[in-house]
Amino acid sequence: MLITVVETNAANLASVQAAFERLGCDIRTTSDPATVREARAVVLPGVGAFGPAMRLLRERGIDIALRERMAASRPTLGICLGMQLMLDSSEESNGVPGLGVVAGVARRFTGGVRVPQMGWNEVRARDAAWPWSVRCGDAYFANSYRLAWESGACAGWSVMTSEYGGAFVAAMAKSDGGILACQFHPELSGAFGRSLLAGWLEVARC
Repeated sequence: MLITVVETNAANLASVQAAFERLGCDIRTTSDPATVREARAVVLPGVGAFGPAMRLLRERGIDIALRERMAASRPTLGICLGMQLMLDSSEESNGVPGLGVVAGVARRFTGGVRVPQMGWNEVRARDAAWPWSVRCGDAYFANSYRLAWESGACAGWSVMTSEYGGAFVAAMAKSDGGILACQFHPELSGAFGRSLLAGWLEVARC
């Protein structure tokens, strides 16, 4: 299966590519909106700043293509910054709108914790609607901003949460599993991350 990875100029793609290759997939990167729109399965990765990544998506017209495919529930995976780009905005880049696929703002960690969060943390599904049988595990994070978990957050999405200076959204998915967004790095999260990627791929293949 061919996985299309969006080129954001803000990601180390080697680990993402290696993870999908271990699952029997081929990888291509693209900055072409038509390719993003038509691809069978798209990954929006990112390690870097919200503003530059979002501006690049807009300049290339990829933002529109991503909104269209997610509105149609076509298989799309957001990783780390890629998940935050799906929100309305981020405190990291005030005045820069995100994709607006999920209502909410990525805010810097509070509560006296060390920032960035670097390393392993437990994640757990919040409800029975989580699309896959893997409902908890240890995941690898590298982030300074997050979507805080609170009542009513991520309406219409099934959510996994973690604790670091308070509860925050560690992952969110549509009920059919076609759209998955992870604040952590599933490609670096061992067997747990591999299981999530495999589950998402199973949906994409169908």
